[in-house]
Amino acid sequence: LVYERHGEPAAVVQLKDLEMPKLGDCDVHVKMLAAPINPADINMIQGTYPLLSPLPAVGGNEGVGEVLEVGRRVRALKPGDWVIPADAGLGTWRTQGAFPEEMLLKVPRDIPVLCAATLSVNPCTAFRVLADFESLAPGDSIIQNAANSGVGQAVIQIARASGIKTINVVRDRPDLPKLVKRLMALGADHVITEEMLRKPEMKDIFKSIPRPRLALNCVGGKSTTEMLRHLQPKGTMVTYGGMAKQPVIVPVSAFIFRDMRFRGFWMTQWRKDHAQDQESVATMMDALCQLIRRGQLTAPACTEIPLQDYRAALEASMKPFVSSKQILLL
Repeated sequence: LVYERHGEPAAVVQLKDLEMPKLGDCDVHVKMLAAPINPADINMIQGTYPLLSPLPAVGGNEGVGEVLEVGRRVRALKPGDWVIPADAGLGTWRTQGAFPEEMLLKVPRDIPVLCAATLSVNPCTAFRVLADFESLAPGDSIIQNAANSGVGQAVIQIARASGIKTINVVRDRPDLPKLVKRLMALGADHVITEEMLRKPEMKDIFKSIPRPRLALNCVGGKSTTEMLRHLQPKGTMVTYGGMAKQPVIVPVSAFIFRDMRFRGFWMTQWRKDHAQDQESVATMMDALCQLIRRGQLTAPACTEIPLQDYRAALEASMKPFVSSKQILLL
């Protein structure tokens, strides 16, 4: 799936036949199996993301493929191995590709294909925001908005496996009871709407769990300011997305009287910063794969779409209140 200019995905993305390049000594020939459509993919096509691929570009930053053939200098991979992108910008919306070995990470074949296809972005983001900003112990709590997003679903499950309680904020919607039930089934302790953040009933939640030391923000705007009310003094808010396209507004009192910390997180930057620290990457991937094997981390709710129906998948991924990730089957 190629785009030669930036614009609305359904208008600029086209399905094209490209010739496979000759396999270099350090290259790996990969048959792609499945690749999701993430918000960052859409933003890259629109030209609004901080990281843009040179045009013409193949869409997709995430997915899983099977190695078909390797160049003679490739040491870590062999035919039959499963691989995922080591970094953003690989262009995963394709049936096959030839990539340099260092652009790929091997993943175990004993995890479900949809888990592998959605492993390198959302679960990694969830893992890092839970691990890197506050030292959380079993019994502690966190609060997050966009709790039904891919990252939000992974946060719920990883926190649950670590004994950390989650307060999960979602937008009100027509099928709210169904969404609440699904997030509770994943291990959410509390699921509330943005409106509930302003209500006195919030005090009831903190009768059974401590106030959170960590808030995870993927929305911005009013939702973020309301979440802040419930954060402990000296707590940390980590912003990793801005779905409302509105700024984060912080009352002066949060800085002066409550000494709160405000941080940002971008998985792409983390990978750049740890490019020479393969042990950190391997430890994270191993921890996530162990959770998947134990059934403690599942793929987000997915809708599987054949590659030729890509336009429908792109349009569906941009609709409001979508709680299902579109996955292209390749």
